[in-house]
Amino acid sequence: MKKIFLSAILAGAVIAFGGTVFLSVENTVVGSLFFTIGLFVVCTRGLHLFTGKVCYVFDNDMAYAKTLPVIWLGNLAGTSLIALAEKCTRLVSLSARAQGICELKLSEPLFGAFILAVFCNVMIYIGVEGYRSNPHELGKYLALFFGVCVFILCGFEHCVANMYYFTMGGAWSGRAVLYLLVMTVGNAAGGVNRAFGKKGLVPLRDGNSLRAAGVRR
Repeated sequence: MKKIFLSAILAGAVIAFGGTVFLSVENTVVGSLFFTIGLFVVCTRGLHLFTGKVCYVFDNDMAYAKTLPVIWLGNLAGTSLIALAEKCTRLVSLSARAQGICELKLSEPLFGAFILAVFCNVMIYIGVEGYRSNPHELGKYLALFFGVCVFILCGFEHCVANMYYFTMGGAWSGRAVLYLLVMTVGNAAGGVNRAFGKKGLVPLRDGNSLRAAGVRR
C-alpha cells in the first residue's frame, strides 16, 4: 500500500502540473492540449491515478478495490502539495483564475456536477483503454490526447484536477468537499460504464476486426 500511495502522490503531482499549464495560458485549446502531460506521464510511467484505476475495478478482485481510497488520498496529497508549493512562488498569480474556475464549478447543481463527472470519465476510459489496447503506437497517444482535450474543452468534471483547482483557488469548504465527493462518484460511474468501453467497441487488432468495423485497409 505504501508504494501505491507514493505512486498516487506522484500521479496527483503530474495532474497538478497539467492544471498549472491550463491556468497559465489564455487559449483553452492550447491549455487542454498541454494538460494532457498529466495523463501521458501517468500512463507511460504506470502511476496510480484514481480516475484511471477506477475504470477497471470490476475487472479485478476486492484487494484492487481496497486500493482505490488510498489512491484517491494520494492524488489529493499530490495535487495539494504542488498547489501549496506554487503559492510560495510567482505562480501564486494563477490563484485568481483558479478561483474563477472554482466558483463556476461550485455554482453547478449537484446533479449537474455528477453528470459532468460521468461524462469526464467516459472520456478518460476511452483515452486509457485506447492507450492500453490500441496496437498502433500513434493510436495509443492520440487516444490519450483526444480523450483529455475533449473532457477539458467540454467542461467535464475530473475529481483529481479539481483537487488542484480547489487548493490553488483557496476554495476548500464543506460545499467544496461535498462537490468533490459527488464528482468522485460520478467519475467512478463513468469509468465503469462498459457501453463506451472495450466490450462495446470493435477492437482494432487485426484485419478481420477492421473489416467488421467497416474499415478498409
